[in-house]
Amino acid sequence: MDARAIEGACIVGWSHSPFGKLEDAPDAEALIGRVARAAIEDAGIDPSEVDAIYVGHFNGGFQKQDFPSSLVLQSLPELRFRPATRLENACATGSAAIHGAMDFLAARRGRFTLVIGVEKMTGIPGAQVGDVLLGCAYRREEGDIPAGFAGVFARIADAYFQRHGDQSDALAAIAAKNHRNGVDNPYAQMRKDLGYEFCRTESERNPVVAGPLKRTDCSLVSDGAAAMVLTDAETAASMSKAVHFRAAVQVNDLMPISARDITRFEGAREAWRRAYDASGTGVGDLSFAEVHDCFTIAELIDYEAMGLVPEGQGARAVLDGTVAKGGRLPVNPSGGLKSKGHPIGATGVSMHVLAAMQLAGEAGVMQVPGATLGGVFNMGGAAVANYVSILERLR
Repeated sequence: MDARAIEGACIVGWSHSPFGKLEDAPDAEALIGRVARAAIEDAGIDPSEVDAIYVGHFNGGFQKQDFPSSLVLQSLPELRFRPATRLENACATGSAAIHGAMDFLAARRGRFTLVIGVEKMTGIPGAQVGDVLLGCAYRREEGDIPAGFAGVFARIADAYFQRHGDQSDALAAIAAKNHRNGVDNPYAQMRKDLGYEFCRTESERNPVVAGPLKRTDCSLVSDGAAAMVLTDAETAASMSKAVHFRAAVQVNDLMPISARDITRFEGAREAWRRAYDASGTGVGDLSFAEVHDCFTIAELIDYEAMGLVPEGQGARAVLDGTVAKGGRLPVNPSGGLKSKGHPIGATGVSMHVLAAMQLAGEAGVMQVPGATLGGVFNMGGAAVANYVSILERLR
C-alpha cells in the first residue's frame, strides 16, 4: 500500500435496508431510522462522536415532506445540534452526500460524519413516478419524450445501435447477469434469476417499454436507504475496519442530450480517467466494479467509458464473460440497480456500502474472492453528474 493510503477519507461503518416496495416504511423518515443508528453501531462509535450529518434525498415530488436533513434526529436525538445538510444531484444524489461529508473531513471541521441516502418512491402512482423522474432530464427538450426517462435512454440505445449495430443480445445478457447476481444479495428487490432467454424475448411479461428497451432493461421503482460513517485515514487506522477512498471524482457534463454525443458518456469517461490518474491505478487493477445500470444500455456504454473495452465493443465484455461474477472484472456483483432496485437518493450510498462490504470481506455469498480494489460509478441523469470512486481496504 503506497502513501496515498494514509490520506483522505475512509468508510468505517455501514448499514443497508432491503430495497423494494416497503409498505412497513411509510416515508423517508422511517427509512432513515432503519439505517442511521445501525451504521454508527457498525462503526463502533458512540452517536455523540458524530460531528456532522449529510443526507442524500432526491424527492422531487415523491413525498410532500421535504427538508429531510434533520429527520434523523427523530430516531437519533443524540445528534441534536449537529450540522445536518441535504444534498441532491439526481440519481447521483447519494454520491453527492458522500462528497459533502468528505469535504467536511478535508476541512478538518470534525472527525466523524454520518452519510445517509434515502428515497421513498412507491407512495405515488406509476405515471406520477415517471413525471418526477423526468425532472432528471432537460425538460425543455426532453420533457415530451414518450415513456419518460426510459424514453431518454431508449434514444441513447437507438443512437448506439445505429452507430454500432443491434446490441439486443448484449443488453439481454447484462440483464440476465445482474438478475443472476441479485439472487445472492439479501437487500435486493428482485432476487430471481430470470435467465437470458426471458430477458432477450419480448413477451406479455417482458414487454417493450421504449425503443429497443424491454422491461428487463429498466431498473425498478424502489424504496430504501443506506448509511455509512466516514472518518479521516489517521483515525481509521486505529479502527476495526476501514475502506479507503483512493480517489473520489465528480465530473458534470451538459444536460441536454442534443448538446453532446450521447453514445459515448463523455463525462463518465472523464471521471474514470481522473480517478485512475488520482489513484495511480487503471482498469486492469480493479477487482470488481459497481456501475450505474439504471438501464442496461448504460452499463454497456460504461464498459467503454471505464476503459474495459474499446469504443463500440461494449457487447464483447458481457458476451465473453469478462464482467461475469467469475470473470476478469466482475461488474455489479450486487445485481446492480437492475436487480437490487434504484431508490434514487439511496443508490450512491448503497453502491459504496456494497463495495466496502466486498473489500472488507463481508459480502457473504456476493463476495468476489480476493477483492482488493473496487471501482464505483454513480450517474445522475443521462451521464450528466458522474461520480467515480476507487476504493481499497485500509484495515
